[in-house]
Amino acid sequence: MSDFSNKAEEFGGKAKEAAGEAVGNEDLRDEGRGDQAKSKIKEGVENVKDKATEALGKLTGDDK
Repeated sequence: MSDFSNKAEEFGGKAKEAAGEAVGNEDLRDEGRGDQAKSKIKEGVENVKDKATEALGKLTGDDK
């Protein structure tokens, strides 16, 4: 998933959370919080993957 997709998911989660808060719907609020958490986890996984790829490139001399 791209950084843009993660940010879109995070934004959507914030919107759901706000809507849930506004109308007193705890399920919608919690779903929005969950969407935000998933987005952060995916972002973290992508960062680890990028760092691993970078480190491998340095080890193999292919770090262009």
